[in-house]
Amino acid sequence: MHPALTCFTGAATPAEFDRPRPERLERGNPLRTTWNHFERDGMSAGTWSCEPGAWRIAFVEGTDEFFHVLAGRLRITDAAGEAREFGPGEACVIPSGFQGLFEVLEPVTKHYVFVRRPGGGT
Repeated sequence: MHPALTCFTGAATPAEFDRPRPERLERGNPLRTTWNHFERDGMSAGTWSCEPGAWRIAFVEGTDEFFHVLAGRLRITDAAGEAREFGPGEACVIPSGFQGLFEVLEPVTKHYVFVRRPGGGT
């Protein structure tokens, strides 16, 4: 049997819903929706949408995220206070060990890829 392509468009992946942990919230209580279309060998990829709000993030060692914004606007501020905004067509990698503030300025939708290396966290 040959591996099949995972196409995001038209996928029937069930949505998963969550909100930021209360102790990390900075503003609002945004609903986050994830469609995890692919998962294998420490890598996952899918589509993520979120309402406006802000929360602190802390990436565990061994986990990196690539994302590409499809719609909306977000801002990520690192621990030193440097902020970067991302809108449609823009992409970024959040590296292992990164800590900062994640703000959804306008309802956002993005594609993501998480890579979790052996020995890293989840």
